[in-house]
Amino acid sequence: MNGGPSGFNNAPVTRAFIIASALFTVFFGIQGRSAKLGLSYLDIFGKLRIWKLIASVFAFSSTPELLFGLYLLYYFRVFERQIGSNKYSVFILFSVIASLLFEVVALALLKDPAVNLVTSGPYGLIFASFVPFFLDIPVSTWFRVFGVRFSDKSFIYLAGLQLLLSSWKRSILPGICGILAGSLYRLNVFRIRKAKFPEFVTSFFSRLSWPTTGSPPSAPTRNIVGNVPSYAGRQVERNYPSSMPSAIEPPEDSIATLVSMGFDRNSARQALVHARNDINVATNILLEAQSH
Repeated sequence: MNGGPSGFNNAPVTRAFIIASALFTVFFGIQGRSAKLGLSYLDIFGKLRIWKLIASVFAFSSTPELLFGLYLLYYFRVFERQIGSNKYSVFILFSVIASLLFEVVALALLKDPAVNLVTSGPYGLIFASFVPFFLDIPVSTWFRVFGVRFSDKSFIYLAGLQLLLSSWKRSILPGICGILAGSLYRLNVFRIRKAKFPEFVTSFFSRLSWPTTGSPPSAPTRNIVGNVPSYAGRQVERNYPSSMPSAIEPPEDSIATLVSMGFDRNSARQALVHARNDINVATNILLEAQSH
């Protein structure tokens, strides 16, 4: 269940979202308005409060929810590394919008006059991410604690359960809406899994967020086929023919990062050359090459 290098290497969108979530939570917490951020029937069908809709996407209503939520968002950066930042941005947008729509429908059906029936925070994105986590991330180790059998995925499920029950029914409702949103994305509704944002979106988040800090690069792996380029490498050459006669040699840490994500060394180096050593663009090049 290794997500690759530690830190936010090759996960600029996740990094920007986590920073935004933390800043929104601290901002409303200092003002003493955290408990008032949740959505209610009157917020939607009485006086439409747009600011609450926006704030509820980012700001958590309590410190424990913030800690568990940011931990899960940080772990789920593995999906941005798997599908690329451009497609992951679409996943975030779809999960947020779909879960908000489900919450609005639930509020309309319940017609509960209670204030803040739905707690605030990026529950839609977090619990939508549990769908690919359950289906795509394999169990790598099993162990026992006091006779009870656990896997290396158990701690993520426990953190999610804690977050789901943190505000009881106020948090259960958005959690279920998030799972439904993730299921729709998984079912490829409207062919959403093929959609992706342009390259400049990734570059924008790379420049917007703080510098990445992570573990030292791992030792590069050797391509078992020697100097013969892989299929992905040949596809990179075909789709992005070299136009720079004197390209700058990619740094070893960037190559090692791509190798740790499952790409072979030769393909990773070629993609970095064509991407002018932009690791996010290089990842998207490799993913596109694999999809052909």
